[in-house]
Amino acid sequence: MNDIETIINLAYVVAAALFILGLKLLSHPDTAKRGNFVSAVGMLIAVVVTLLDQQIITYQWIILGVVIGGAFGAWKAKSVEMTAMPEMVSLFNGFGGAASLLLGWATLSGMSMVALQTATAFTYITLFFTILVGGVTFSGSVVAWGKLSGKMSSKAVIFTGLRELSVLHLIAMLVVGYLFTTEPQNTLWLYCAIALALSFGLWATISIGGADMPVVIALLNSYSGVAATAAGLATGNTILIVTGLLVGASGLILTNIMCKAMNRSLMNVLLSGFSKPVEAGEKIEGEIKILSAQDAFYVLEAAQSVLVVPGYGMAVAQAQHAVREMQSLLEENGCTVDYAIHAVAGRMPGHMNVLLAEADVPYDQLYEMDDVNPRMENYDVVIVIGANDVVNPAAKEMKGSPIYGMPVIEAYRAKTVFVLKRSANAGFAGVDNPLFFKDNTRMVLGDAKETINSIVREFGDD
Repeated sequence: MNDIETIINLAYVVAAALFILGLKLLSHPDTAKRGNFVSAVGMLIAVVVTLLDQQIITYQWIILGVVIGGAFGAWKAKSVEMTAMPEMVSLFNGFGGAASLLLGWATLSGMSMVALQTATAFTYITLFFTILVGGVTFSGSVVAWGKLSGKMSSKAVIFTGLRELSVLHLIAMLVVGYLFTTEPQNTLWLYCAIALALSFGLWATISIGGADMPVVIALLNSYSGVAATAAGLATGNTILIVTGLLVGASGLILTNIMCKAMNRSLMNVLLSGFSKPVEAGEKIEGEIKILSAQDAFYVLEAAQSVLVVPGYGMAVAQAQHAVREMQSLLEENGCTVDYAIHAVAGRMPGHMNVLLAEADVPYDQLYEMDDVNPRMENYDVVIVIGANDVVNPAAKEMKGSPIYGMPVIEAYRAKTVFVLKRSANAGFAGVDNPLFFKDNTRMVLGDAKETINSIVREFGDD
């Protein structure tokens, strides 16, 4: 090993260490920004060293790509709304998959005839796997982006022959994979592999309901890591293997956590979603009791303990700063304020945590579902802000409900529940909510930010 190879390998070790440190720092809001920066530095080192190692003849296209991509990324990072962050993350996953697909394609296309004939079967298997997983990740992420952004229906698209199509796809992948490996010089099998990957990702994600998209995002993130690992194996790039393994493993761990939070297996999420309708006879009837923001203030003024359950509605209303201001006023009034975060609240993993951190809500006041449920009766008021499905008692009371068995934040057991919503319609999962009709529930209709600001003004006038 010469001195250049030693320096390159050492640089790869430094980059890998920075990636691991970055992941560790991302585990807490106080250090998350630093974690992003550390990881970015690690990636910069990895990219620069890899380019130097490959003995690039000209850098003009590479520099042009860096400038255009960097400018576009900086603009999107500055301009994207928090409500649009989930679909942006989906696109990031998709771009990672597309990059792996293109790398596999370019590697195969750049091989000479002699190289094609002398390369091992392992090389072709990893190339095929890179193209396959990369294509599935890309098309699946585009569909997830469409569902989350409202560009397409969030409902699961279930059609006759779906299971048969799955079987045919798997058989076709095995056949094309064998032909791709044994006849690598025939580009037909390359294009067939790309077509199968893109089509599989497309229909597989379309058939999953929008309420399961947070899990799908985490899984697609894992897929992008797996694709990167396969690309690293195919090209012999160590840092690509390490990076892909870190992304793949973290994405899979997060997917598992979210599935446990819904009391469902990953296969159940991928194959069914929230597609089953509520059984006949499960129609929810009752009277919704409406409360004004002023009357809500009078109840909160007398409260000694309040629990806030945020959801996507808070993100849409951009109400996190108003919630933080209300928290301060409640605490000045002698009230304790906690926050309950469900693992699948919002449209992506950690969505609510990021929003509340943005508003400087202390991290030690954020609790998981299992921490607040045992003491739910002790809360004088639970304020549910656009978090419909994760507080839905149908998960425990209605066996015919699509979410039956899903662990939820048991807000209905509190002394009083305020539900802040624009309307009494069902949530993102399309499941009716019996909480709205409970005797201890009051619904405060309107924009959540305006409602909370009205309560804040009442405190100021008091």
